[in-house]
Amino acid sequence: MSEIERAGEVIAAISGWRGATIRVLPGGLTNRNYLVETECRRGVLKIDATPRSLPLNSRADEAAVQKRGAQSGLANNVLYFDETTYLVEYVDGDVWTPQHFDNDANLTQLAAALRKLHALPLTGRMFDAKAAANRYRAELEGADAITAKQHVALIESMRRPKNLCCCHNDLVAANILVTPEFRFLDWEYACDNDPFFDLATVVEHHELSNRQAEFLLNAYFDGDGMRWRKQLADQQRLYKSLLWLWSAARPRLFPDT
Repeated sequence: MSEIERAGEVIAAISGWRGATIRVLPGGLTNRNYLVETECRRGVLKIDATPRSLPLNSRADEAAVQKRGAQSGLANNVLYFDETTYLVEYVDGDVWTPQHFDNDANLTQLAAALRKLHALPLTGRMFDAKAAANRYRAELEGADAITAKQHVALIESMRRPKNLCCCHNDLVAANILVTPEFRFLDWEYACDNDPFFDLATVVEHHELSNRQAEFLLNAYFDGDGMRWRKQLADQQRLYKSLLWLWSAARPRLFPDT
């Protein structure tokens, strides 16, 4: 059975989607992505090979937090899910690239969207950076394993967050959509965490300058960002170590990508 035929079987079993046209979409390390379309609506279908496990959300947990995000205008609607299937609405918009962070007006709007995100109800699940770090380290050998030990030690030395809020936890450019309202894509890591982790992901992943980092902080805190610079720097170090571990383990975690 071809990949498209398999996706056709899955979408046909979802009420209202039989006969939809299907096109393979790029992306997706742990799942296959498809654009599915009927005469009256479009969706993005994600099919997992196996049920999800930590540090990823289960599809049920992902749907629960994304639905709350959608109610606040921060996410696309969830249309269907089960253990290995996830269907969300497709919305036209401008998906960000790293160059979007070079515009101060964009950073101001992003900060406002992040404040709205962080005001969502707590999920009851806490992001476990230590468990994720050790999960990635377990895949590494040789010199990588030695370096990984140093990164894990740094992550394990970090204090647990004092002020938890609902966080996206994967705020890379490709997960930011402007419709023209700000929406966030791929809520697979979303759960309770330190709000500075989301800010640190934006800054560290996209290598923003000190000026840009301070501008984002001031926009987020209505001009009072500088007194929070240390908290941001701490979470930048944590994110940088997590990213190194994930990047080093990726060839073994996702050998077909």
